[in-house]
Amino acid sequence: MSQSHQQPALSRCPGCEEPPAAGDLFCGVCGYDLSAVPARPDDRPTMAITVPPAAPADGSVRWPAAAETDSSDVPAPVHHPADLPGTDSGGRPLAEPEHGQEPVGGPGPVGGPTAGSVPVRHDDRAAPDGAADSGDFALAAPDPRTAEHTAAAAAAPAPGAKVCVACRSGRVDPDGYCENCGHAQPRERDHMEQELDAVAAVSDRGLRHHRNEDSFAVSSTALPDGSPAVVAIVCDGVSSASRPDEASAAAASAANEALLESLPRGTHPQTAMHEAIVAASEAVNALAQEPAGAMEHDAHRHQNAPACTLVGAIMAGGLLVVGWVGDSRVYWVPEDRTQPTARLTEDDSWAAQMVAAGLMNEAEAYADERAHAITGWLGADAYELEPHTAAFKPDRPGLVVVCTDGLWNYAESVEEMAAAVPADAQERPLHGAQVLVGHALDGGGHDNVTVALLPFAVRPQGAGSACETV
Repeated sequence: MSQSHQQPALSRCPGCEEPPAAGDLFCGVCGYDLSAVPARPDDRPTMAITVPPAAPADGSVRWPAAAETDSSDVPAPVHHPADLPGTDSGGRPLAEPEHGQEPVGGPGPVGGPTAGSVPVRHDDRAAPDGAADSGDFALAAPDPRTAEHTAAAAAAPAPGAKVCVACRSGRVDPDGYCENCGHAQPRERDHMEQELDAVAAVSDRGLRHHRNEDSFAVSSTALPDGSPAVVAIVCDGVSSASRPDEASAAAASAANEALLESLPRGTHPQTAMHEAIVAASEAVNALAQEPAGAMEHDAHRHQNAPACTLVGAIMAGGLLVVGWVGDSRVYWVPEDRTQPTARLTEDDSWAAQMVAAGLMNEAEAYADERAHAITGWLGADAYELEPHTAAFKPDRPGLVVVCTDGLWNYAESVEEMAAAVPADAQERPLHGAQVLVGHALDGGGHDNVTVALLPFAVRPQGAGSACETV
């Protein structure tokens, strides 16, 4: 038997809104159990939730009265905002209004302004001039939409300082990392380009090697009669030797300096090329002489002497002189592509020796896994230095391509090289060198790639071979 309760007087049924008869326990229309209606609570809210109190007529702020007691039956005091220490959403101390000063927002109840009062911003910051109040709350933490730009601005390099290649805004520390995004910077030799009036060169690390072991030097000078002489030197470090990158850089620099010294004195270009290769060899040999106490932690420093190959070209006095040691090459590509292309060097390699000895044809020799084993190089452990030089007198305009095997591996035959050289390379040598490096990278980029282009301009002198050996 259910316990009887005194029912509250209901004006309308909670189920159908019909007025019930006095004393009914169930609605006569919908059958709603009127006994389930909860009794009216004895407590009351501090203030009306749906109807805000009206502002006092004298304009002062009247905060709602607190309940007589809190949950612990302790009288609850009435507080104003400035009575309690704290910070706003921006982390700043709350401002305490001076005596007689109204709190921010003017007269009005908590939770919303009244007519004629000043709107209250939740972020406690004035809006920019002319900007509409968005009503957004201030973020205690940095706004993620601007944090990246703020960090980049903080790490912005000083004028003239090295800029990160990834974010284009951060400083690069001495270890080669960006202080803004942490990206490791490419080494200076990973990609190099240089262009003079009559020669251009490009070198790239490629897609498989961890560093660029190639190097080049291009320059121009004047012969005693005032006519120009243009020089291109390309060197390829031997990866199986120690410090191949240093070897190629030393050889290219030494050969170039030797040519710039001998050519203005009137030395024949072919003799000057021979002397330059000897100077390059001496520079590489000097690297094997380790300074006392230098790089003692390098366990492989003594295993193999630094070594590299070298190939170079000189255009002077109507002559084209080439010189080489190793398997880097020089190609002649005539401006008129209907004329034959020629390779002007012979590799110092196992494959070339097999072909020269008649033991294999060229296709068989270069298909062998030993094909690229070199038989000549610059270095202290070279068996014997044998610089190769040759002089040509082209009878028609053309392009001289000086390159490492990182390029000619992807354009080995003269026909393939001629097809890879862009048609406008004669007028745009730097662009042509860039295209050729791109050709090697598109082919796989298994090795470092270096190429120098020298446009050779002469007037046609009649029929004949593309190059006439002197």
